[in-house]
Amino acid sequence: MNVPILIARRYFRSKNKRNIITIISNISMIGVAVGTMALIIVLSVFNGLEDLVRTLYGKSDPNLVISAAKGKAFPVDRTFLMKLENTPGVALLTEVIEDNALLQYHDRQMVVKMRGLSDNYFGQSQIDANIREGDHRLRRDSLELALVGAGVQHELSITLNNRLAPMRLLYPRNTPGKKTLDFNPENAFNEQNLTAGGVFLIEQHIDDSYIFVPLAFAQRLLGYGTRRTALYVKVGQSFEIEQVKEQLRKQLGPDFKVQDSDEQHVSLFKAIKVEKLFVFITFTLILLIASLNIFFSLSMLVIDKKKDIAVLLAMGASQKTVRRTFLYVGAIVALVGAATGLILGVTLCWLQQRFGFVSMGMATSVVDAYPVKMQASDLIFTCLSIILITLAVSIRPALNASKLDLRENL
Repeated sequence: MNVPILIARRYFRSKNKRNIITIISNISMIGVAVGTMALIIVLSVFNGLEDLVRTLYGKSDPNLVISAAKGKAFPVDRTFLMKLENTPGVALLTEVIEDNALLQYHDRQMVVKMRGLSDNYFGQSQIDANIREGDHRLRRDSLELALVGAGVQHELSITLNNRLAPMRLLYPRNTPGKKTLDFNPENAFNEQNLTAGGVFLIEQHIDDSYIFVPLAFAQRLLGYGTRRTALYVKVGQSFEIEQVKEQLRKQLGPDFKVQDSDEQHVSLFKAIKVEKLFVFITFTLILLIASLNIFFSLSMLVIDKKKDIAVLLAMGASQKTVRRTFLYVGAIVALVGAATGLILGVTLCWLQQRFGFVSMGMATSVVDAYPVKMQASDLIFTCLSIILITLAVSIRPALNASKLDLRENL
């Protein structure tokens, strides 16, 4: 039997005296348990929010996006497109033109993000499942139609399939050799009319600013010709997205960017990770403050057990044995609290995942309950933090115990 562990267990489990040391130890365990539980829950909520954002954008994001490394657009031709289509893993290639345009409807107007899409776009996007009104088609026979975001429709009070009052889209006219805008309204803008055929509801940022139009319509309005702002790639089911991405990067060279869904929204995911990091640091500091009670309880325990320490030293115990004994006492207090907190935190997260007890509290929210997702890395880092904190607050009292004068305490 390991003597320091045996003595530490005896000190921890002793119930002979309900004194201030026992009270402080109990407070320490409760503080560590509550802090650990809160840390696990908050980190799981951030994981759930990150997954929710990824799911929301995944409904409209392609597997891969090819764009110019410099500038807004790049020229394409049939040879270039066929070369990409023949790349192993590329199941579908969609041409995209995206730019700002002025949208007018009756007496209202707003600047929108207009995305021109080739006809095969809906073969790689699940957006048809997010159509709130109308349908997802951008063309019915020879009639060109637009898909508008729910926020855009609400802002301009757009009526669907109203051919008598179509939407009016305007874009600054680019006159060769002229760098300034013509102040004559008739010459300053390209203008095209378009009927709204459907309304989508994906995510607030997209819903409030985007409209989707046929690629040919965007070419006429924006005057892009054979230039494209992006190419959307759908990866075949039997291929890994990462492998196809790396292959396309090698094939296209440094003049192009090839991005997966996370890289398309890298700033958003980076912000979530930074917030999660700062929350982890904040709750770790709270755990440190709660663990200071371990320092005080151990210091008082050393004073209370001076005679026991003297007897151990007189019996031949080394200073290392005494030091380890009190380190183990602090470790037991912290680990019991941490284990309790971990069990409670994991249980509450599991219940939230399974039953969704805590709701978002909004009728318009995309999910009914707060999303949570537990990750093994969070549990590991939490445990490591508790171990380091316990060592930091326990080592000083343990050193004091090992340096007691034997003659003064016998």
